[in-house]
Amino acid sequence: MQQELGYKEKGGQFTKFGQWYADRVQDTQYRNAPWCDMFLAWAADKAGLTQYVGEFAWTPSHAAWFIKQGAWTQQPEPGALVFFDWRGGKSYKGIDHVGVVERVDGKKIHTIEANVDRVWLKRKTRETDKVVGYGVPRLVKAGAAEKPDEIRSTERPFISTPRAEPVPGSPLDVLGTPPALLAAMVLMTIVLSLRVTGRRRGTHRRLAWPRPWNAPTGRRTEKSHEVLPTPEKRQPREKATVGATKASAARVPAGSGQAATRHPTLTRRKPYEPT
Repeated sequence: MQQELGYKEKGGQFTKFGQWYADRVQDTQYRNAPWCDMFLAWAADKAGLTQYVGEFAWTPSHAAWFIKQGAWTQQPEPGALVFFDWRGGKSYKGIDHVGVVERVDGKKIHTIEANVDRVWLKRKTRETDKVVGYGVPRLVKAGAAEKPDEIRSTERPFISTPRAEPVPGSPLDVLGTPPALLAAMVLMTIVLSLRVTGRRRGTHRRLAWPRPWNAPTGRRTEKSHEVLPTPEKRQPREKATVGATKASAARVPAGSGQAATRHPTLTRRKPYEPT
């Protein structure tokens, strides 16, 4: 492990540890994945300690494995794996980094960590306020005789974390279910069909559009409600009087000795002519 100090990842986050792990689990995505935990898996394999250290790429799964083995503690010691949550949480579900303790100095720990300062494998001195807990390989080894099957089964890269208890549902949750959505669609279809049927039966009123200025129309009086003829159909009074006079003159018998009274032709006075 110490021989690898100073190792730096290549472009695209590629490392030889990620390549080794990808070949190990037959999954190429690990070639360019965060590699702090894959480095520990690589080092444990080189030392022949995989069954006591574990072989993981995801730090919450690795911590859960130590908890399951009864090898989880809050006391640091050399050789223990230290798990961090940079947000200060104390649940293993929030763990996002891991290293190995090299020595303990009071309230500080000296570690070897991979994928730190973005690209390096190097020594670090850490405070313990961001530490979630420690996984101790020697405790795993001590219990190996009692639980050999469980240790062999943990060579998988991930362990299913305990599921949270389901939250009691609300009666309003049914509104988002498929049956509720189907009922809403059926109701909307019925409403739209009723509206269309009402329009076809004549219940829909049309807006009254204005008539053209010269379109004929009737006019009602307020008292009798009679429809008066339009101006185009009425004849002027003057022309009606002249016609009646001509008709009476035509009925006078010829030779009666009476001179036919001729009325002067009435002319229509323009509004602006003086009387």
